[in-house]
Amino acid sequence: MKITHNRNFYVFSGIIIFMVLAVSMSVYIIMPRGRPLKIEKTDEFFGILEDGDIICRLAVRFWSELFSNLSVTDKRFSHMGIIRIHNGIVTVIHAEGSTGRETDYVSEVPLAEFLQVARRIGVYRINGAGRNQLAQTALEYTGIPFDWQFDMDDESKLYCTELLYVILKRIMPDVKLNTVYLEKTGKEIIPLEAVSNSEFFSEVYFIDNNPGL
Repeated sequence: MKITHNRNFYVFSGIIIFMVLAVSMSVYIIMPRGRPLKIEKTDEFFGILEDGDIICRLAVRFWSELFSNLSVTDKRFSHMGIIRIHNGIVTVIHAEGSTGRETDYVSEVPLAEFLQVARRIGVYRINGAGRNQLAQTALEYTGIPFDWQFDMDDESKLYCTELLYVILKRIMPDVKLNTVYLEKTGKEIIPLEAVSNSEFFSEVYFIDNNPGL
C-alpha cells in the first residue's frame, strides 16, 4: 500500500507540475512584449506617408521576436506591409499569418489596424519611380493564402516579404531583396532587413516607444 501511495503521489505531482508549466508557457506566449505605440493623426508620421511606401513594424506578440531574429544586421522589425492611399484613406496591404489556419491570407486593412499591435515602426521608400505601381499591383494579390511553408518558389502562397518580392519581380526587377539561409528548413527566406537595411530603400520615418526591448 505504501508503494502504491508513493506512486500515486508522484503521478499526481507530475500532473500538477505539467499543468503549471503549460499555464506558465501559455501566459508567456500571449503576454505582450512592450507597449503598443500611440500615434495621433496629427503626428508627423501621417504627413510623410506616400502611396507605395513600405511600413515595417515590431509587434508586441511573442512570435514577433522570433521573426525579427531571422535578420542578421537589423533586428528591429518582424513584419511589413505596403501603404495604399486612395481617396484620402490610408490602408496597408500585407500577408500576415496569425492563426496557422487557411484563413490567413493577403489582406488590405486600415492603417490603424496594422498599427494596433506595433511597438516600433519604420517607413521605407524605394529609390525609384516604379514605387507608384506598388500598391496597385499589391491589390492583385489580396486573398492569396499565407505561406506557412515559407517557400519562395511557390507563389500560390505568400508571406509578408515574399509579397513584396513577387511584386518587385514584375515592376522593378532591378531591386533585389537579400535572403538568409535557414539550416533547419534548408530554405532561403527574405528577412525584414532586406528592406530596412538595403541600398534600394530609404528610411523616411522611425519611431520606437520601447527602446532597449
